[in-house]
Amino acid sequence: MELYKIAKKLEGLQTVSTIAKTLDINRRTAINYAWKLRKNGFLTTNYGRRKIRLYRISLLNKKRNGYSLYELINENSRVKIAVREDFIIHSDRKPSVEEVLVRGIATERFRIVLASLGLFNKIRNWPELKLLADKCHISRKVGALYDVSRKMMKVRKMDDRTRNAILKNKKGREYIIENLKTDDFKDIEELWGVYVPFNRADLEAYKE
Repeated sequence: MELYKIAKKLEGLQTVSTIAKTLDINRRTAINYAWKLRKNGFLTTNYGRRKIRLYRISLLNKKRNGYSLYELINENSRVKIAVREDFIIHSDRKPSVEEVLVRGIATERFRIVLASLGLFNKIRNWPELKLLADKCHISRKVGALYDVSRKMMKVRKMDDRTRNAILKNKKGREYIIENLKTDDFKDIEELWGVYVPFNRADLEAYKE
């Protein structure tokens, strides 16, 4: 069946089970169709209660010509974001993990920033991360959140050259999320000149 016709037939909110039932196919084939629909821009992924994967299928999605920030974070983080609105990255290429991390932190939204911490363990290009963070004027925020993430999960070591270059930008204190701070990471706040918005309880989902 032509992919456009499949998307039209499935338009709305679906799960793997409902896709299989609607198209009268087995579960594995339903998963393959979901993958093809996502790849071609017809499908976005949401998460319901108990982290059940929900698929929003729409013919309009094909026209968006970009990538969902939420989907990119959910692909790489243990903490998931339920999609209530779309942040579209307009690009011909899939954004790197470094770019997604910076964009997530730059939203200054609690749940998005929290979920973005999971991307630190997939960063390979620290100079690129710094360059992107500098463009968004959030390099110290990225540095502070990196140190926070290291306390809760296994994270690749940031190279000393990048770390020291970010620390040189230290000027006063700034918020990661406006007017939000806690008392659990005072050492990190002091080092980076950044108020950390999370306490240890917020990060329990990352414990391995």
